[in-house]
Amino acid sequence: MEIADYLPVLIQVLLAAALAGAILMASHVFGQRARGNYIKDKAYECGLPMEGNPHPRFGVKFYVVAMLFILFDIEAVFLIPWALIYREFIASHIPILWPVMFFIGILVLGLAYEMKKKGLEWER
Repeated sequence: MEIADYLPVLIQVLLAAALAGAILMASHVFGQRARGNYIKDKAYECGLPMEGNPHPRFGVKFYVVAMLFILFDIEAVFLIPWALIYREFIASHIPILWPVMFFIGILVLGLAYEMKKKGLEWER
């Protein structure tokens, strides 16, 4: 392999670094730390000054349910590639069904535990 084969990867890395730098610079210039920013200091949407606390506090239960949602959502990310390449594994005589069933079993046990501990009930 030659260096020229890696040129597209190098270009992509440089573009990603430039975009990240531009986003950080824009955040620093226009962000909350910028003082005297007319757009930032303006009243939000309706033209009236804001009343009350701009960042209401959420209960811990909200975050627990959100983390459980993310956990079981990531589980789907692991199952989709398995479903797409299942036939290739069977054709190659690679046993893949039992490891995936073990993975799903662990997730079902985790879900049963959460239901037993009433971790998915919103009001408690």
